[in-house]
Amino acid sequence: MNKIFLTILISYVLLAFLGAVILSFDVMRVRPIAFIDLLFTATSAVCVTGLIVANTATDFSIYGQGIILLLIQAGGFGYMSLAGFLFLLIGKRVDFKGKMTLKESLDYPTMQGLIKYLKKIFIFTLCIELVGAVLLTLNFMLDMSLTKAIWAGIFHSVSAFNNAGFSIFEYNLMGYRDNFVLNLTICFLIIFGGLGFLVLSECFNFYKKSSRISIHTRIVLIATAICLVLGIFVLLVFEWNNPKSIGEYDVFSKFLTTFFASVNLRTSGFNTIDLSTLNDQSLFFSSLLMIVGAAPGGTAGGIKVTTVAVLLIYAYCSLRDKDPVVFKREIPEAIVKKAFLIFIIATLYIVVSIMILSATNDKTNSFFLGLLFEICSAFGTVGVSVGDGGSLSLSAKFSEFGKLYIILLMFMGRVGVLVFSMAILKKSKSINIKYPQEGVVL
Repeated sequence: MNKIFLTILISYVLLAFLGAVILSFDVMRVRPIAFIDLLFTATSAVCVTGLIVANTATDFSIYGQGIILLLIQAGGFGYMSLAGFLFLLIGKRVDFKGKMTLKESLDYPTMQGLIKYLKKIFIFTLCIELVGAVLLTLNFMLDMSLTKAIWAGIFHSVSAFNNAGFSIFEYNLMGYRDNFVLNLTICFLIIFGGLGFLVLSECFNFYKKSSRISIHTRIVLIATAICLVLGIFVLLVFEWNNPKSIGEYDVFSKFLTTFFASVNLRTSGFNTIDLSTLNDQSLFFSSLLMIVGAAPGGTAGGIKVTTVAVLLIYAYCSLRDKDPVVFKREIPEAIVKKAFLIFIIATLYIVVSIMILSATNDKTNSFFLGLLFEICSAFGTVGVSVGDGGSLSLSAKFSEFGKLYIILLMFMGRVGVLVFSMAILKKSKSINIKYPQEGVVL
């Protein structure tokens, strides 16, 4: 199994490196850009994050933007999924090892129906992105020529559905803060991408055939709604009277802006306001939302809403001296253990990362909370940032080591902490020795 996890990790690394090499060609850039920044950009695209150290709008040509878009699509769809689909197109069978790799890459529960599921993913992706592109193009046509509007519509639709947050506008979507239709279109594209293909598939089957909705899908839908509402509530409470952020807006704009921010703070990197103007309380809570992320099998990162939901259900039931039961179904012990493992490993990685990057890139302790925000954004493959004072992410201020570390966090967030950890750790030999038990005081 470790080899499969390593294959998934290496596939993303190689794709990012290839993207950086292609972006280094003169025709792709408007100005010279250091290779570390190109690698950062390619990784951010492949890992569908959205953190930028070179401005997509002003530093890359139309060809460079096209390569970034392809990297986003490949990263969101899944490199291994893309390879499997290409095999199907040319009439080749996917062998058992290939199916196992696909299963882990897609977070699909079983081997049964995997190829059919892969085809369904491609159809869902194409249809949703096409509808999003049409709606966005109609909006952009009000401000620009038809050809520019079409390109902007396609780019932002793909970027939104894949939860990437890349924009071909210099200051992201800040110029469209009050555009209700555009805000809503971007948000629903992000939500659909973050729900995961398994949930979308089940919802579609339920609508067509009235089939049963699994516990997984129910938990994802409920947890997603709770996180969105909680994000809006917290931002409204702490930012309502903040003149630097939304304090000067009317009531409608406040709700629209916080809704857009809540959606993006969990999974994507678009922004309609300067996030550096948020109060510390908002930034800290937003960091927690980014760590949680979205659902498994989708285009977002983080520890996933299902992991947090399982842990909360287990804690609640344990306090009442009951087995972890939800919707009249008991959650298996193995799932609870896996959720604990993911949570502990993720917490360890984030704490260590904060200490390392704080010591190496914030020696004057001038932007610790912004650094925490950036780390959680990279780990959750979110892409929002307090910024460098201009149009770039805070990572633009980092040293080469700092940028490489953020790159590592993006890979970690994209493949998942468990896959990443098992890919780099050597599998221990199984032994059939049972040791005596002894209690520990807690």
